[in-house]
Amino acid sequence: MMKETTTKSGQQPLYGLLLTGGKSTRMGSDKSLLEYHGMPHYAYLFQLLDAVCDRTFLSLREDQLELAEGRDYILDRNQFRGPFNGMLSAHQEFPEVSWLVLACDLPLMDKSSLQLMIENHRQANFATALATHKTGLPEPLAAIWTSEALQKATEYLPQSDSSCPRKFLLQHSIKLVTPLHDDVLINANDKEEFQQSLKKVKST
Repeated sequence: MMKETTTKSGQQPLYGLLLTGGKSTRMGSDKSLLEYHGMPHYAYLFQLLDAVCDRTFLSLREDQLELAEGRDYILDRNQFRGPFNGMLSAHQEFPEVSWLVLACDLPLMDKSSLQLMIENHRQANFATALATHKTGLPEPLAAIWTSEALQKATEYLPQSDSSCPRKFLLQHSIKLVTPLHDDVLINANDKEEFQQSLKKVKST
């Protein structure tokens, strides 16, 4: 059965990358294992990515290999700080592709928002990111990063005091895409936010 990928002819292959390697310190337990939709959230988001990307990978620490369960994965190389650790580990494995990157703490992310981002992406965009109507700021962990953008990040990080992906994107010309509902970009980082997000999921 063919996937419903909307990757355009002439563009780089589009691979999905689900970032699950964070320590989840504020939550007190692995955020990727929380359940909002009747399954561990990493499995739910992996399915969303896999429906719209050419290939999809989990970004994992070595002690998370049990999450793979037959899924493709890329181990963090621990060469960079923060989310760039997983993103640039993936770029080093496949340097000629664009990556649709998702954080594992987006309870209300949906397939239509991913498709909207893909439909609005062009190779010349450098990067394409979802942004809320409220802030208009790029969400770097719900974004398409071209190989050019990730290569630039590789060169930028050793010279910068900041490892914030948003700050990096704000220094470049990128495409912003606003989803129908801002809620798709809600993230849950602690137990209170988890409960609030769970209520929102159940009410939709």
